[in-house]
Amino acid sequence: MEKSFEPAQIESTWYARWEASGAFRPSGEGEPYCILLPPPNVTGTLHMGHAFQQTVMDMLVRYQRMRGRNTLWQVGTDHAGIATQKIVENQLAVEEKTRHDLGRDAFVERVWKWKEESGSTITNQMRRIGAAADWSRERFTMDEGLSAAVRKVFIDWYRAGLIYRGNRLVNWDPALGTAVSDLEVNNVERDGHMWSIRYMTVDGAASLVVATTRPETMLGDVAVAVHPEDERYAHLIGQMLHLPLTGRQIPVIADEYVDKDFGTGAVKITPAHDFNDYAIGQRHKLAPITIFTLDARINDNAPEKYHGLDRYDARKAVLADLEAAGLLVETKAHKLQVPVSQRSDAVIEPMLTDQWFVDLTSETLADGRPGGRKAITEPALDAVRSGQIRFVPENWANTYTQWLDNIQDWCISRQLWWGHRIPAWYDEAGNIFVGEDEADARASANTAPVGALRQDDDVLDTWFSSALWPFSTLGWPADGPVKNERGEIVANWAQDKIFLPSAVLVTGFDIIFFWVARMVMATKYFTGKIPFREVYINAIVRDAEGQKMSKSKGNTLDPLDLIDGIALEPLVEKSTKSLLIPQVRAKVEKRIRKDYPAGIPAIGTDALRFTFAALASYSRTINFDIKRAEGYKAFCNKLWNAARFVLMNVGDSGFGIGNPEKPVTEAERWILTRLKQTLAEVEQHFVSYRFDHLAQALYEFVWNEYCDWFLELSKPALNGDDAAAAASTRHTLLVVLESVLRALHPVIPFITEEIWKDVGPKLGLSEESLILRPWPNADDVVADEAATGEIEWFKNVLSGIRKIRSEMNIPPGKTIPLLFADGDASDHARVAKFAAQISFLARTETPQWIDAGADEPASAAAVVGALRVMIPLAGLIDLEAEKARLAKEIGRIEVEIRKCEGKLGNANFVANAPAEVVAQERQRITDWNTTLAALREQAQKLGG
Repeated sequence: MEKSFEPAQIESTWYARWEASGAFRPSGEGEPYCILLPPPNVTGTLHMGHAFQQTVMDMLVRYQRMRGRNTLWQVGTDHAGIATQKIVENQLAVEEKTRHDLGRDAFVERVWKWKEESGSTITNQMRRIGAAADWSRERFTMDEGLSAAVRKVFIDWYRAGLIYRGNRLVNWDPALGTAVSDLEVNNVERDGHMWSIRYMTVDGAASLVVATTRPETMLGDVAVAVHPEDERYAHLIGQMLHLPLTGRQIPVIADEYVDKDFGTGAVKITPAHDFNDYAIGQRHKLAPITIFTLDARINDNAPEKYHGLDRYDARKAVLADLEAAGLLVETKAHKLQVPVSQRSDAVIEPMLTDQWFVDLTSETLADGRPGGRKAITEPALDAVRSGQIRFVPENWANTYTQWLDNIQDWCISRQLWWGHRIPAWYDEAGNIFVGEDEADARASANTAPVGALRQDDDVLDTWFSSALWPFSTLGWPADGPVKNERGEIVANWAQDKIFLPSAVLVTGFDIIFFWVARMVMATKYFTGKIPFREVYINAIVRDAEGQKMSKSKGNTLDPLDLIDGIALEPLVEKSTKSLLIPQVRAKVEKRIRKDYPAGIPAIGTDALRFTFAALASYSRTINFDIKRAEGYKAFCNKLWNAARFVLMNVGDSGFGIGNPEKPVTEAERWILTRLKQTLAEVEQHFVSYRFDHLAQALYEFVWNEYCDWFLELSKPALNGDDAAAAASTRHTLLVVLESVLRALHPVIPFITEEIWKDVGPKLGLSEESLILRPWPNADDVVADEAATGEIEWFKNVLSGIRKIRSEMNIPPGKTIPLLFADGDASDHARVAKFAAQISFLARTETPQWIDAGADEPASAAAVVGALRVMIPLAGLIDLEAEKARLAKEIGRIEVEIRKCEGKLGNANFVANAPAEVVAQERQRITDWNTTLAALREQAQKLGG
């Protein structure tokens, strides 16, 4: 092994070797185990959320593969309709062109070219974090096989009456010119205004005042609503009002939606441009009036003087005219939530447009067939309510079921060119024909088309193809093998259906609605199976202070920068280059220079992965602190140095992995017992998805027990005269290290693989690399609880001596006298047994006993149960300093006793805490009192 651990040198070597060997492909005779990668956007790059989520998946996949499961990590990317089209349109803008200059076919060809050149960035970055995915089966939501699945699902649902086309209110992005989903809309708090406007009754005898944050939309008002029990307006219900500036008249209606205690208690109703108003309009059969064009300008339904004005210019004009007419009652500042498109930063406009929808709400269709509620939604609800699908943490099941209980029909059409074009055609009379292609659409129709057919220009929402991910990626609906563009087989439904349902879906809570639920809907409908058995909802990564990571805050971290390291100036340049506002850019630069004055140090992939594992609790968010990551790099260094120590001490002799003879020393039997316990803990934490507990268990065992203690406890045997003990200890050092490397491999695969290549041959193992080794089964390790008790006593004695040496500043190399007093028969037997080891490891003279009642020299003492461990002070330390040390220790123990007494004196604690917890507290107070008595006695003997 090299003298020091250098992550960069080993990571690139091992990943390429693993992938080339086919180690990531399904294998093993065990039960199938599958994880679906939430497909990242083909436009994307790896961010901290990706790295965290993919580390969790990789740990599970590597663990299950080592356990012999037939394991598949199905990967692929999403075509990301809006984001990808926007990138290519921006490229065309530089050339002073638009997609319309190219035409649809040429534009789509240009997008495909971009995808081939730039679309693999994120998958290459996944390799950097060690993702053990089967890249030979990588899918793309626009590949031919998945596109065939999309067409079949659309056609089958349409012919079942579950897809329809209608004029409905949707989120409209006027900059992109398309409908967008709720997931693609951010509600952003902004400074705005609330304007109060007076509406006069037609007879001029009364008026109503309404308040609005969007006065320009009044041009599309169709009513004013009040609460039916609001006595202030009861006499006006049913009367007509003059709609200011328009010459139209609108009614006053009563609706319980109105909050009579909010504002004036009167609400303007604009069904064509507000979702709540749309629902009210539907209840009262009010015809909506659209006043905006698709690029958010005033259309011909408004008075002529406003035609063509941008919506914000129209706002200014409307307010000026209202004020001139004496109808603007009040203007006041107001904080409001503004819906903003994630893709374009444009303010979303609710817009009535013709769109395609999946029916998710109808109980029964007009022809008597089951509607979407019965056919799609309820089976998805039952899958979770019946326990077929389990959420972890379980509270997220409520989020899932509440959304499905209140679900709306799903808008699946997008006004884009990049995506799955809707397989629907229109004849000259407006009739709709659906099929695989135009010929199939004609052949499947009940009536002959009128004139020529024209295909729908819209494409399907990317979530539509993503909803099919659990089964389309496995080859459905093809009968035989599915090949990629290179002619390689990527799926075969006949064989690969064994991976459905997959074992667990690892995803974020923000797409439970948009992806998780829709996968359950589609998979249940088309295969009759659930898509996955469990859904592990991972936390969202925030910065060290718990703030959301944002480029404008300067607190984002690139996982590759953490792996490789980056100097300050390149970090500043990278973090500020996309910020256009000078003040924001300056603020971000200032923060980076403050937080990372020396840049970001390289910690390597393994340390980053261990950090993610250690943070992966059931919390909704996790705070990522780079200092903690640096601590786990130290852990990797500790493991590396321990392996070097072992390899230097075992020599060139070969050992078998088995150990037919009982280990000679108690230290060996103790470490094997602790290994067994740790492996059992880790296995349980994998089952419960408590990766934080898993990481802590491994950390404690490796750092504290194997490295700090067992390596030390092995030295007397390695350096002693007992050849059998030396040989047995060397073997146990290797066996435990090899088992530890296997247990750590799912978390930190690179360093464990690199160390194992030197350890494995020492044990005569036949595998070429660690990735091919089985999981270290706890049941295969023999425990020895008696040895554990002996070694724990030994450790306490050594710790007591070392603590005295440290506190008294006795040089580590100085040999010191050692006395024992009190204790019981077992203490005397243990001192006799471990005397040589104590002297060797603690640098003491041969231990001596002080008889009861004999005079004792002034000594520093530690207490182990009833035993006093004493170091005479003569010639070693300052007597007064030892008195002060004892006083401090006595004070600390008195505090612990008061804590225990406080708990046990609390009736609620005693009544409600588990019995074992109460018993533990009672035992603790007994132990503390024993120690306190011994320390007080020692202090008294020193005159303290």
